[in-house]
Amino acid sequence: MPDNAGQIELISQGEYGKFLKAIPKIDRVIFAPERKQRPKLAYQIPFPRIGFILSGKLEQTIGDKLGRPTQISQTSSMALFVPANGWNDPQWSDSEVEMLDLLFGKQRVGISLSRWDGEKQSCIAKFDLPRRGPRSGTFILNALNELVMRPQDKSTPVYLVRALVAHVQDLMNIQVTATSRSSALAQAIKEHIEDHFSEHLSRESVAYAFSITPNYLSHLFQKEFQTSFNEYLNLVRLEQAKHLLRNYGMTIKEVATSCGFTDSNYFCRLFRQKTDRSPSEYRMQYRSQPKPG
Repeated sequence: MPDNAGQIELISQGEYGKFLKAIPKIDRVIFAPERKQRPKLAYQIPFPRIGFILSGKLEQTIGDKLGRPTQISQTSSMALFVPANGWNDPQWSDSEVEMLDLLFGKQRVGISLSRWDGEKQSCIAKFDLPRRGPRSGTFILNALNELVMRPQDKSTPVYLVRALVAHVQDLMNIQVTATSRSSALAQAIKEHIEDHFSEHLSRESVAYAFSITPNYLSHLFQKEFQTSFNEYLNLVRLEQAKHLLRNYGMTIKEVATSCGFTDSNYFCRLFRQKTDRSPSEYRMQYRSQPKPG
């Protein structure tokens, strides 16, 4: 078992690269050619994939280049390359196995970590990332497909698989960088709202201030904060309204205006919707409570 295989359960999605670092160094690639006749429970998908064993050993049935069922015993030193529509049929036993699969769709790469505990299979982690940038990954996959029917080539497939793993690592680094930038931008927009909530703010005006489109701003808020721009803006304004109602003798209209609401009737409706009380009821209830000390 590789030294870091057991650590992978603790890896968060933000630490993408550690998934691939858990893959042991391989010295052999096994091919499972595309064949229409396959066992009922065999795995078959319409795009290429590579399976690695992180720990343990897995007996599998695959088709050889003539389509005949062939038994293999895959260990951590082997990678299983399954072309689009190829298949493999794991023969589960009472021995534990930890596996990592890379799945190459047209637009995205899927990464799946799973474990067989001797009785059942469970997914430990799964995510995907976009296939952006140069088409080097496609060229490597094409080269591997060319070698499916050439079992005499031993070294070339190994280096190609290693190159493909490195390519996915590069895609992960791009994704992490993009995620970090979008998170920083979302945080800056959030702070801008908290500093300027009393002004006339709209999705369009804030997007313009940060040189992005309104649609991207909405996407960013939903992704980073699981809420909409308007929901967050209203939340900030209502929290300030509560503060003013508790501590100052301002009229309801003055409170609404100070918090950025141009329509005091809308402010009252929204306040009741979010608190089940009108602003006046909120103020009376707070002031009727006994003060500590």
